[in-house]
Amino acid sequence: MLIKKQTTSRTDGEDLAYWVQHAPDPQAPWLVVLHGGASNHTRWSEYVDNSSLAACWNILAPDLRGNGASMTRKHLNMATWCADIEDLLAAEGAKSALVAGHSLGAQIAVHFAHRSPDLVDGLVLIDPIFQAALQGRSLTVWRYRWLVQAATKIILGLNALGIRRSGFAERDLRALDQETRKAIAEADSFAEIAERYSAVGPILANMPTANYLRQGLATISPLPDLGGISAPVLALLSGASTVGNVELNKAQIRQFPNSHTIILNANHWPLTETPEQVREAIDGWVNTNWPISS
Repeated sequence: MLIKKQTTSRTDGEDLAYWVQHAPDPQAPWLVVLHGGASNHTRWSEYVDNSSLAACWNILAPDLRGNGASMTRKHLNMATWCADIEDLLAAEGAKSALVAGHSLGAQIAVHFAHRSPDLVDGLVLIDPIFQAALQGRSLTVWRYRWLVQAATKIILGLNALGIRRSGFAERDLRALDQETRKAIAEADSFAEIAERYSAVGPILANMPTANYLRQGLATISPLPDLGGISAPVLALLSGASTVGNVELNKAQIRQFPNSHTIILNANHWPLTETPEQVREAIDGWVNTNWPISS
C-alpha cells in the first residue's frame, strides 16, 4: 500500500508530495514511477497494486511539482523536476533507482538519467515523445509554440497580479481509468481515449492553465543526447499513437546504447488501455535484468 509522505525542495523550498510502498527487505532496490502531464501519482496505482515487483522493490510515486498535492505555479521546467527527483531519493535514503515514466514522466526520466547517471539504474519509458516523430496536434503545438509561450507569459503575469483560480481538487485517475477502459471497450476505437484524455476542459478544472501549457511544451521539447545514456532502457510504445509515428519512435529508441522495445496495442495511454500488458512487460524486463532471489 502506498503511504503519503512529504519533503521540501532544496531548490526553492516548495513542498513535494510523494507516496512510498516499502518492500520487506530494508536493502531492497528502488523503483520511481513518474506520471505524465496534467496527471498525478494515481495514474500508477493499478500497476503498483498488481505488480510482482512490490514484494521485493521499494516503489516511490510522486505528484510531480505543478500537479496534485505538489501544486505550485513556480519553476516548472526539466531542471527543477530532475532536482526534485534527487530530493525525493535523498529523503528516502535511496542511492539509486530504476526510473519509469509515461509521456512527460518519460521525458523527465531521460533528462534525469542524462543529468544524474549515477542515480539511475535503468529506464522504463512509456510513450516517450521525440520531436522527429511528432504528428497530429502535438506537431501543431510545436510549430506554434511561440503562441503557447506568449499565452503562458500573459497568464503568469495575471497570476502575479492576483488574478488566478484556486481550490483545485485532486483527481483519482485510477477511477477515471476504470471508467474510460469500459468506454473504449464499448467504442472499440483508439480515438475514444484521445478525445477523453486530451479534452482541455476537464484538465483545466483540476490544474492552473499556465501549468498545463508549460507541461505540454516540456513534453514535446528536445531530449538530450540519447547515445550518452548507458543505463538499460525498456521502451513501451503505443502502436496506434496519435502523438508520434511509431516507426520513427522505434528509430529514436535505437539511439540508446542498450534498449529493448515492445509495441503495445494502445494510443499513448497504455497504463489505462493495456494495463496487464504494461505490467507484464515491465515486471518481466526488470526481473530478467535485476533478479532478486527470495
